[in-house]
This record gives sequence, structure tokens and C-alpha cells, in this order.
Amino acid sequence: MKRPPGAGGPGASGARKRCVVVYAIRERQYLWEVELPDEATIAQALVAARELAAAHPEGADAPAWNTAPVGVFGELRSRDERCADGDRIEIYRPLRRDPRERRREQVRRERDHVPRRKPKPD
Repeated sequence: MKRPPGAGGPGASGARKRCVVVYAIRERQYLWEVELPDEATIAQALVAARELAAAHPEGADAPAWNTAPVGVFGELRSRDERCADGDRIEIYRPLRRDPRERRREQVRRERDHVPRRKPKPD
């Protein structure tokens, strides 16, 4: 990602950091690399990523930017927390089904389809 003139680099007055904002759906994963001031929060990274997504038509499956839960490297975080250089900020989407319940249903179906052994006569 190219830096705008005067933003970061040798001799720049304000420290900068880079983060990647990600959002995934079943069909694809979206990655937006953003460059931010050193004191930027997760919310500010999301704003920068949203601007990048709006500039590209393939970002049509965009997340609920203002309401979706977010995290960094798989851990839930608050939007007002500061992000660090190199962070992977993840935008989470709701699961269609609870994976534990789905597994329980699969086990029930498998049990129902297993032929039962008849007891041996004595």
C-alpha cells in the first residue's frame, strides 16, 4: 500500500502503523490493509477499511460495519481499544447455527441409522 505524501516514513512527524481488517463469508474473504496514526483505535481502522471497501464494487458483501462484533487475532475486542501495528482486525458475522448443536444433531442421525444388533439367544 502506497503512503500518501507526508504520511509516515523516514523523517515523518507522526508515527504510523499498518493493520489488516478482514471479513469472511463462505464464498470469499475480504482483506483491507489500512495505514493509521499510531494512536488509532479499532473503530478508526474500521472506518478506514469501510472507505476502501466502498471504493471497490467487490466489497458488496460488506459486514454490518457499525454493529458486528470485532476482534484481533480471534479475541473479542472493544471498538474503542487501540490497535497495534500488524494487528489483524476481524469483523465477525453471526453463525447460522450453533456448531455444538449441529454436531449433536449429526450424532443423533448417525445413531438412528446404525443397525441395532439383536441379542444372542441363550
